[in-house]
Amino acid sequence: MSARATYEVLSHTERLRNKVFAIFTDDVVMPGGDTAKRDYMVHVGAVGVVAVDDDGRVALVRQYRPAVRQVLWELPAGLVDVEGEPLVDAAARELAEEVDLTAATWDLLTEVHPSPGCSNEKIRLFLARDIAPVPDGDRHARTHEEAEMELHWIDLDAAVGMALSGEITNAACLVGVLGAAHARDRGWKTLRPAASAT
Repeated sequence: MSARATYEVLSHTERLRNKVFAIFTDDVVMPGGDTAKRDYMVHVGAVGVVAVDDDGRVALVRQYRPAVRQVLWELPAGLVDVEGEPLVDAAARELAEEVDLTAATWDLLTEVHPSPGCSNEKIRLFLARDIAPVPDGDRHARTHEEAEMELHWIDLDAAVGMALSGEITNAACLVGVLGAAHARDRGWKTLRPAASAT
């Protein structure tokens, strides 16, 4: 068995930076000694929420995404962009802001690198149960694309069918729906503590 290449980085150049991500170009030594340029995104990270109610339905939203110029089925989700905020608290904040829901029970469902060929983005997916509405006076005022988002309660098995048929293409949503169905079918015993997310 051969030793794994080290992929030494010879140079690291920032091309662009905004509040969500930065774009870099690295010169990287490849196996065999050649050098290649590799462009990629360094992302602040994200959380997503698979909220499942007492009737076995999952909370999904429809959101317009400019990069693909489509309205996609998605989970309530958002950026890890509040300094020092625990990841599960970020998930709870997004659930409240995007779909006016709270949850009494939180577990870590899984963690996903949705596009590691070009980004280091990591999405932590939490399972939220024991769902309740946010009181009317405490609801978040949504703007831009989020202003048009609507909450849809979809039977979890029907959502699995949507994922496998290609109706759901958002990676976090697809993984979250399939993961929640897997965990449910095992009595929720595969879940990890919410605080274990990194």
